[in-house]
Amino acid sequence: MKSKFLITLLLAQYLLSACSTLDQHAMAPDLAIQHVALAKHFEDEANELQTKIEEHKKFLSQFESQRYVYGRHANDLKAHSQEVIDLYQQAVIANRDMAEMLQEANH
Repeated sequence: MKSKFLITLLLAQYLLSACSTLDQHAMAPDLAIQHVALAKHFEDEANELQTKIEEHKKFLSQFESQRYVYGRHANDLKAHSQEVIDLYQQAVIANRDMAEMLQEANH
């Protein structure tokens, strides 16, 4: 039992020491590619959210211009649409900030 534990411990130490001797710069190109891909993902997500913002702005203008159709619920619908627009705008800003941060880290 002790010998199995000792062998396992020695193998684990050998593997950990082998990993520590890997050249850190060998992974840099892969990391740069990942940064570019991740920045593109955040930028695409921000553009998609911007499209959703425009859609909700159309809803908001519809709620304002046709209040008679929605009756008492027009104010609730307006408030909800405005809140969704605000949340999407915060998400757009966060996504663009992340994309910019990744692009700066890549340079």
